[in-house]
Amino acid sequence: MNAETFPVSRERGLTQAEAAGRLLEIGPNALPEARPPSLTAVFLRQFLSPLIYILLAAALVSMALGDVKDAVFIGAVLLINGTIGTIQEYSAGRAAAALRSLEQPHATVIRDGMQREIDARDLVPGDLVLVEAGNRVPADLELDSAENLQCDESLLTGESHPLAKGAGADADAAQGSLAFAGTIAVRGRGRGIVTATGAATEIGRIAEMIAKRSVSRPPLMLRLERFSRTIAVTVGIAIAALFSVGLLRGMGYHDLFLMSVGLAVAAIPEGLPVAISIALAIGMRRMARAHVIVRRMAAIEALGSCTMIATDKTGTLTMNELTVTEVSLPDGTVVTFETGEDLDACSLRSPHVDDARANERASELLKAAVLPNEGHLRHEEDGWKGIGDTVDVALLAAARKGGFAREEVAEQHRLVARIPYEPDLKYAASFHEAEEEVRIFVKGAPDTLIDMASRMDRGDAAVPIDRDALIAQKEDLAGRGLRVLAFAEGRIARQENGEYGHGHLVDLVFLGLAGMQDPLRPGVGEAIEACSAAGVGIAMVTGDDPRTASAIAREAGIPFEDDQVVTGIAVREAEEAGEAALDELTRSARIYARVEPAQKLAIVLSMARNGHFVAVTGDGVNDAPALKHAHVGVAMGRKGTDVAKESADIIVTDDNFASIVAGIREGRVSYANIRKVVFMLVSTGAAEVVLFLLAIPIGMPMPLTAVQLLWLNLVTQGIQDVALATEGAEGDELSYSARDPREPIFDRVMLRRILHSTAVMGLGGFGVFWWLLENGYSEFEARNLLLLLFVLFANVQTFNSRSERHSVFGQSLMANPFLVVGVAGAQLLHIAAMHVPVLSDTLGIAPVTPLQWGVLLSIAASLVVVMELEKWWDRRRGPRDIAKRPLPAGS
Repeated sequence: MNAETFPVSRERGLTQAEAAGRLLEIGPNALPEARPPSLTAVFLRQFLSPLIYILLAAALVSMALGDVKDAVFIGAVLLINGTIGTIQEYSAGRAAAALRSLEQPHATVIRDGMQREIDARDLVPGDLVLVEAGNRVPADLELDSAENLQCDESLLTGESHPLAKGAGADADAAQGSLAFAGTIAVRGRGRGIVTATGAATEIGRIAEMIAKRSVSRPPLMLRLERFSRTIAVTVGIAIAALFSVGLLRGMGYHDLFLMSVGLAVAAIPEGLPVAISIALAIGMRRMARAHVIVRRMAAIEALGSCTMIATDKTGTLTMNELTVTEVSLPDGTVVTFETGEDLDACSLRSPHVDDARANERASELLKAAVLPNEGHLRHEEDGWKGIGDTVDVALLAAARKGGFAREEVAEQHRLVARIPYEPDLKYAASFHEAEEEVRIFVKGAPDTLIDMASRMDRGDAAVPIDRDALIAQKEDLAGRGLRVLAFAEGRIARQENGEYGHGHLVDLVFLGLAGMQDPLRPGVGEAIEACSAAGVGIAMVTGDDPRTASAIAREAGIPFEDDQVVTGIAVREAEEAGEAALDELTRSARIYARVEPAQKLAIVLSMARNGHFVAVTGDGVNDAPALKHAHVGVAMGRKGTDVAKESADIIVTDDNFASIVAGIREGRVSYANIRKVVFMLVSTGAAEVVLFLLAIPIGMPMPLTAVQLLWLNLVTQGIQDVALATEGAEGDELSYSARDPREPIFDRVMLRRILHSTAVMGLGGFGVFWWLLENGYSEFEARNLLLLLFVLFANVQTFNSRSERHSVFGQSLMANPFLVVGVAGAQLLHIAAMHVPVLSDTLGIAPVTPLQWGVLLSIAASLVVVMELEKWWDRRRGPRDIAKRPLPAGS
């Protein structure tokens, strides 16, 4: 589409009537937004789980057998789970929506020959739009005039340097005359005709790439599905076996059905959905405190499972703002500039030389940086804001760090003439009164200013210029990925006619060079180091130059070799050769430069095929496809685009890469808590099944009645599992590699510990029951003591479950008072039931003697001994058998 598609007067613009008609025909200038699901839909979505299906089946069976209490209990659990999940998911969506801060609500247009400010949503193709420095381009424009216009297109391309724009045939290239929606004018001004709005813009075309359903699924969902199938099959086989044996023994159908339902409820961890929701909800709140908003609950655990972070550079690892990092004076003295948002708190440093003298010379250079400067820097409530060319703004900020503002210097040096910066000139200059002469300050390309100068500043005096030495300094700065600018000054006699120009820029004194870059965010280096310790690999994927990307990666501490740096051209060639070639490339590459949006998605999918669980970070529209289709998409909340945030699973509100590490830790804590709950519920439930499998086939009476089984399930899983889900971090979550996402919940370690603890409880309970019957105790008395033993077993196992690695004796009880209260409350509830006539009669239990208490406590304590020996053995063998997992090849 071009400007001729929608006829318009280039002087008067559209009429209001024309604009209104086109708005009705084409629609508002906005990307299509998916209609948010209703509260009812969010609620119903909470029940789409195989584990929920099993519980519903158990409730229906209970209802069919007349066990209304059991059916009501299961129904209540499902309702609580659905309510918690609904509240968390719905509130997270609202919180994410509140982050929309980058929308440009207004646009300046010419309609009916008059300049107007309108709602940007009302723009239509053919509108004549004005843009100037500081404006966000509200739609795709074809420029018909441009005065030194430069646009920051990093949100679309990942390229950190602004691009010059021209008008029509005067532009250097076809795209040079186009300004795209969402980009920012950083310098100059221009006017253009709207060629596309809403979904038809360049942003809209990228949005189409993210409209498809994501092909990746969180590992927690995959693990729970496998877990549910395993539980269903195992419990089904066990109950079918018991039912068959009971029939052979001549037991009644009614008793067998009641036993089967009771064992099913005991063995199926119906408290797990609630515990998972609580564990994830707590993780969401903890993440929010660490500046991370989770839009989808399962993404919490998914982030903790990632083995590779494919991160954008601009705006993610870096500040997304050009900053002067150092000044190189002609004699080789280097003055460095601190980075930080509070410019008044920053300072200059000159290592190994006289700071005062070096800073004085740097200040003279900074005068040449700010006087021929067209940018603006002002302090607002939320910090310093720059308007204009990013280079000019960076120089003004450097001067502020040096202790002075451009306004102060301008008052002391009255301006008499100026030569604005033009790309073909490659410099800017200003002329100022200085007593009986005129002082000149120049900034520009190093090669240009070196040619203009005949002398250079050596501190004590201006000496003949050493061009080779200065070129070497420039090459050194550029070789480190810095953008280099040069500065010079001169003095000339006043001109009677008051005309000053290029012809006066001779015999200048070269003052030095400034190196600029988009600096790392504070804490990025430490965060990447923490990722390495946690076994999480880092790959940079950027649209920026390979040299710049490599320099930033080295500064950040990303490990890579020169042959691990590839460009978009290499990625394209690999794509054309097939998936195998691309997978071979991504297996080792760690820095991807000059890549296109579609290529970033291809890289992420290839990493996944190589066995990685990939988290993608980014802030631009160019990152959105990868954010949507990665295992975990992490968008930047402050400077990220709406498209990026809507495509992501997680939003980092402070745009700090370090916050992602906090998210990884919380993700691992959440999954560890889920495993703790699974271990406790499955081991205690399996012990009850083993008890029956041992007793029924040899002709013993049922060890526990159906009512006792339901009561045991209530007092041992009603509070303790939820309390385990609230456990905090153990402190070493980032000291071991992520678990393989394909690894089931029932991994080797958990299976072994479940088998051992189930054997202790199941065999121990069977032995106690057999001994009691053999020594003259009635069935009532034997069941009473056995039920109490299993309550004690469950409470002891709750404390054993607090850590997979650390001893129960090394953990503070007060670290989780809810757990202590839950266990004590469950025990007190059972004791109360022994003494309350109605409950004791219904359950078939009675008070026990202190001696019996002591014996049963001793037997239950044996479980602690067994689990402590398990943990000791695993620690002795090393971390490889607990959570240390090798990363995929190439990590």
